[in-house]
Amino acid sequence: MGIKVAMLIIFFAVMAGVGFYARRHTSSVDGFVLGGRSAGPWLTAFAYGTSYFSAVVFVGYAGQFGWKYGIASTWIGIGNAVIGSLLAWVVLGRRTKIMTQHLQSRTMPDFFGERYGSKALKVAASMIVFVFLIPYTASVYNGLSRLFEMAFNIPYTWCVIAMALFTAVYVILGGYMATAINDFIQGIIMLIGIVAVIAAVLSGQGGFMNAISEMSQIPSDVPLTAGQPGAFTSFFGPDPLNLLGVVILTSLGTWGLPQMIGKFYAIKDEKSINTGTVISTVFAIVVSGGCYFLGGFGRLFDSPAIYDASGSVVFDSIVPHMLSGLPDILIGIVVVLVLSASMSTLSSLVLTSSSTMTLDLLKDNVIKNMSEKKQIITMQILVVFFLVVSVVIALDPPTFIAQLMGISWGALAGAFLAPFMYGLYWKGVTRAGVWAGFISGVGITVANMFIGFIESPINAGAVAMAAGLVVVPVVSLITPKPDKEKVDDIFACYDEKVTISRKRSLQE
Repeated sequence: MGIKVAMLIIFFAVMAGVGFYARRHTSSVDGFVLGGRSAGPWLTAFAYGTSYFSAVVFVGYAGQFGWKYGIASTWIGIGNAVIGSLLAWVVLGRRTKIMTQHLQSRTMPDFFGERYGSKALKVAASMIVFVFLIPYTASVYNGLSRLFEMAFNIPYTWCVIAMALFTAVYVILGGYMATAINDFIQGIIMLIGIVAVIAAVLSGQGGFMNAISEMSQIPSDVPLTAGQPGAFTSFFGPDPLNLLGVVILTSLGTWGLPQMIGKFYAIKDEKSINTGTVISTVFAIVVSGGCYFLGGFGRLFDSPAIYDASGSVVFDSIVPHMLSGLPDILIGIVVVLVLSASMSTLSSLVLTSSSTMTLDLLKDNVIKNMSEKKQIITMQILVVFFLVVSVVIALDPPTFIAQLMGISWGALAGAFLAPFMYGLYWKGVTRAGVWAGFISGVGITVANMFIGFIESPINAGAVAMAAGLVVVPVVSLITPKPDKEKVDDIFACYDEKVTISRKRSLQE
């Protein structure tokens, strides 16, 4: 217990120390929200990766999808790395940096307002962010409860409050730069931790080959492959179609999440794009691939401890139960790993929410003539507000909030992915097309929550994203075209001539 407590104290002390160190970057709005757009490749890549993966993935998703799909759940981690990291950086990274800097936009709603010349779009987007990021923020705490009960036997309440308190300290003091530096430290912990945990768990099962052999003998209980042994060690698992839906939502979804896209706004230079692409992809392979690979062995730990009173599997209990037999030092590493994953995601979410509310909703709409200092103070106050609300929800989550947490990714990505991506590449996107994308993305996911026409909320989110990719261009083609002169001026940022060194280009 002494080792575990000492590790926690050191962890929290370092997080707070970074906040004090990064205070000098918060003298301007750009500094507080984007770190002065000067984050290097390692900071940006780790900020992207750690915002991507939280306790929701490590405890909830790894346990749930590992149980359902077996070793094939590793495909989710591979999809996260290739689609959610590599392709996201290649397709969106450079263009996002160039156009958002040209438009002087600091948030995703701000981008919609400037790119499409519509204040109403900006306000609508900020409301979508507010509604769907709050429950997602609360969900970040959920994966911690069982881990802390297993490791420390202390009330979940104190864990949630302490986590929120330290997050508030370093985000308020250091803004984006404190978040990015802490994300880097937390990312290193996550990389080392996941490798150590996988090695320890498999070793406890007699090694990798023996664990695979035991998994292959477990008969499938999935309707499609019911009764078949070996389904949980097959290439695509017992239910490939639903597995594909999970891969799409958790991978392509990052392309439309404001807390993820915001990392591209803050990139420093060309080198940061190229290096960051490689780093974030490798990070995702190790962390996400490792989490789902570990979860894929969940059925080897079948025990009464993971079932509720009605006999149903409690997915959030699977991974903590898998880890409960590890040595104290490894349990301490696991707790710090999950804390790192959760606090990095939490800090990114509250910074995104507070900046969006301040810059896109309150500024000029509710409060006129906001000075730089007043904007920063407002964002700092809202950081506290969002953390308090998320703590209240996390401590006593009502049913509809629990449902909303599951669909928040689908609603946000369904609404924003298509209008944002097309807006970076295609001059023909119209305001009507963007509105159609917002309505279809939010409409499909929310309607499914109440009506349930798609059984899985995960698949509903994937459908919402796919619908947006079709709806936005179709509506844009049949509605009045945007002002050609204004659009040409916006896209002129891509044609601006720059001089680069020979080592960056072989062109004559």
